[in-house]
Amino acid sequence: MDLSFTPEEQKFREEVRAWVKENLPKEISNKVHNALELTRDDLQGWAKILGKKGWLGYGWPKEFGGPGWTAVQRHLFEEETALAGAPRIVPFGPVMVAPVIMAFGNAEQQKRFLPGIASGEVWWSQGYSEPGSGSDLASLKTKAERKGDKYIVNGQKTWTTLGQYGDWMFNLVRTSSDGKPQTGISFLLLDMKSPGVTVRPIKLLDGGHEVNEVFFDNVEVPAENLIGEENKGWTYAKHLLSHERTNIADVNRAKRELERLKRIAKSEGVYEDQRFRDEIARLEVDIVALEMMVLRVLSAATSGKNSLDVAGLLKIRGSEIQQRYSELMMLAGGAYSLPLIREAMEAGWQGNFPGGNPALAPLASTFFNMRKTTIYGGSNEVQRNIVAQTVLG
Repeated sequence: MDLSFTPEEQKFREEVRAWVKENLPKEISNKVHNALELTRDDLQGWAKILGKKGWLGYGWPKEFGGPGWTAVQRHLFEEETALAGAPRIVPFGPVMVAPVIMAFGNAEQQKRFLPGIASGEVWWSQGYSEPGSGSDLASLKTKAERKGDKYIVNGQKTWTTLGQYGDWMFNLVRTSSDGKPQTGISFLLLDMKSPGVTVRPIKLLDGGHEVNEVFFDNVEVPAENLIGEENKGWTYAKHLLSHERTNIADVNRAKRELERLKRIAKSEGVYEDQRFRDEIARLEVDIVALEMMVLRVLSAATSGKNSLDVAGLLKIRGSEIQQRYSELMMLAGGAYSLPLIREAMEAGWQGNFPGGNPALAPLASTFFNMRKTTIYGGSNEVQRNIVAQTVLG
């Protein structure tokens, strides 16, 4: 198996690198390289830049307005944008719901929803987790009752990432209580400006507002917003989750953050400590191994072979690596990584005092935030059970 890139692929990499260097705003890349908080304008601004180029839906086939890139080209695009300091593409629209609409939506739905996703104009949110229904997603209780040409939705979603910005939400709802829990779930597209939708912030330990609770009180949703067939939503959700779990692995961000870890360790004088450098080396080996796993999947896809269903494996390893590099950054920064005064950070203070290290200011926030990675997208414990059943047999 040849995991090296062809001359054509290397040329493609250089073209992407040059375009990103020319078009990525410097103030945004500075925030990303130093793990500073990105605003909605930052995230959507970059999305619109990519949308204008036709690259926001970089994984889309040409028939739906995408570039039609190969799996290897998509990987190289992700790597070059990550290393350049571009924000991660907010995945809910272009990476998650769009493939579901393409695969299971009708022609009218595709024409209606895909252009706004491709341009970056419409912000999508994910309505999956509920209180008591996270890893056991099939136990969800949010109910949608069909009445004529509309559904009446009642219930609650939680941990809705960046839901405060959402224009639309793709929602798993219960439309039947007969049979197995999975067989009564439907996939519904919901306008978040509809009467009866309430978004309430969940304040995190660092004072940030990244996740939300969303309540539905007799929300009317046109029946034409149902994707596919009623009670078949679990099938569509599994299709979506494979994209989410692969995205969570994010090996390219790990490579960028590894270099940031080295910068912090050197600036704080701990890089010469043999034991600490051993930990960095061990992390680097694991990142390379994760990248090799990704490239093996890409190689199999390029050759037309059926690769193993390794989305769960990628999610497990990628999420654990994210927690490790954030922890090592905290250890490298020592006491200087602990203070987190949000008001001071919002006012522009990022360790910019004589002898201060701007890269240290948000380390506590990053560390705490990364505790979630082994839980969301299906907890790692559940993913190991799935891998044991589907891969090991």
